[in-house]
Amino acid sequence: MRVAVAGCCHGELDKIYETLALAELRGPGPVDLLLCCGDFQAVRNEADLRCMAVPPKYRHMQTFYRYYSGEKAAPVLTIFIGGNHEASNHLQELPYGGWVAPNIYYLGLAGVVKYRGVRIGGISGIFKSHDYRKGHFECPPYNSSTIRSIYHVRNIEVYKLKQLKQPIDIFLSHDWPRSIYHYGNKKQLLKTKSFFRQEVENNTLGSPAASELLEHLKPTYWFSAHLHVKFAALMKHQATDKEQAAKATKFLALDKCLPHRDFLQVLEVEHDPTAPEYLEYDIEWLTVLRATNDLINVTGNLWNMPENNGLHSRWDYSATEEAMKEVMETLNQDPKVPCNFSVTAACYDPSKPQAQVQLIHRINPQTTEFCAQLGITDINVMLQKAKEELHLCGEYEQDDLESNDSGEDRSEYNTDTSALSSINPDEILLDEEEEDEDNVVSAHSDMNTPSVEPSSDQALDFSASFSDVRILPSSMFVSSDDTSGSLTGGEGKPAETVEFGEDKDLTEFPLKRLSNEHEPEQRKKIKRRNQAIYAAVDDDNPASAF
Repeated sequence: MRVAVAGCCHGELDKIYETLALAELRGPGPVDLLLCCGDFQAVRNEADLRCMAVPPKYRHMQTFYRYYSGEKAAPVLTIFIGGNHEASNHLQELPYGGWVAPNIYYLGLAGVVKYRGVRIGGISGIFKSHDYRKGHFECPPYNSSTIRSIYHVRNIEVYKLKQLKQPIDIFLSHDWPRSIYHYGNKKQLLKTKSFFRQEVENNTLGSPAASELLEHLKPTYWFSAHLHVKFAALMKHQATDKEQAAKATKFLALDKCLPHRDFLQVLEVEHDPTAPEYLEYDIEWLTVLRATNDLINVTGNLWNMPENNGLHSRWDYSATEEAMKEVMETLNQDPKVPCNFSVTAACYDPSKPQAQVQLIHRINPQTTEFCAQLGITDINVMLQKAKEELHLCGEYEQDDLESNDSGEDRSEYNTDTSALSSINPDEILLDEEEEDEDNVVSAHSDMNTPSVEPSSDQALDFSASFSDVRILPSSMFVSSDDTSGSLTGGEGKPAETVEFGEDKDLTEFPLKRLSNEHEPEQRKKIKRRNQAIYAAVDDDNPASAF
């Protein structure tokens, strides 16, 4: 089936769907599925905007609310994960995933689903070490700290995903797995994004948690976004069984949705022609959710997951055949994801803007139904009880969120390993002279996670000589010509090719995001914020650029 992958969406659903429609006109057939790698921005109203960790001047309603209200309908099944610029209060209603609008599905804090037999997993948020071992303690109304920590990856989600044993076809993360840059054209990456150099050389760019999952899950495809650059890599995993061939993961990161940027890729993915053409729950994943239900933590205290160290009575929560049969029975032998979307908040009305919409910690009926059927706990119910009994959630002060222009305060930690330490002209700055703390990395981490290093029997660096993503190429090639940037050499290694798709007709036409803007002679003049790039296209719907 034909799968489209988008990088950072930034609320630009109309633009993405328009580009897909153009691809279908020029290509061999319709796109069956759209995957979005974070910063989706499912903003329903003004209150949701205040829960998005960006400076107020970058808070724009964009177009999602039209799909939420039913004014528009998603033309293709859309599955997405969360990033670090989200309407966090909305996504928090669906910790186990659910519909944010008809035909638009959120995977949750972490999740796995199936579509036409293709197994799709993902984890939302970005990694930050000082929040990694905490529980999910945040709830709206957020304060200047929790508006950021709400989107930081937690160890329990990684732990759940590591219980999976069955093969994963596609995995989504917002930030890159750490070390993945050693498996692609590192030289070209550093030429495009020179401010990555220090982190790449120190092997601190990216998420160690995602790297751990990559090592464990070994998916066929791994898609990411966050760093606003297109990059491909081929990672060969060491074989765990001598009788089986070593697996390989085809990695692709994409840019943000802007004109003249590489934000979209269409590829052919093998699927089961006998599988149903609707979204299904993954039984192994649901079984893991049931097994790990007692591990849910809604405090801000640091804690470790159970392991085989003599301190825990149980450390293996993987799914057994018997447990999976029980889950199927609870679903009445029907794993179809119900189309039970419901509106839970007032929708934005352009004719009646409301600056002060009340922030409410909502319980979503989709989550209530899901938890009741599966027999697990709704995290938000636990949070509300904890808030009432123990006052775990900090007091929300509107002045605090507005006074620092972003809802983000400075932290004593310098440990966000998801981005970069040098100023990235494509990223949001909380202050015009200072850097977003969430775009800062450190060479130190409290993660006891080994870095993913290339094995000695494979080419250490691969070059991504892709066609322009805007052309939606027929295939994506990774070849080993980047020997000068390798870790330990690799010269003279044979070239390798990674086929991502077979859209032959698309290579003949430059498919760009629709815009009347021309490519500027000097990108530096617009890359700082890109705040006016759509002014000539739609004055009533200014784009948010991050």
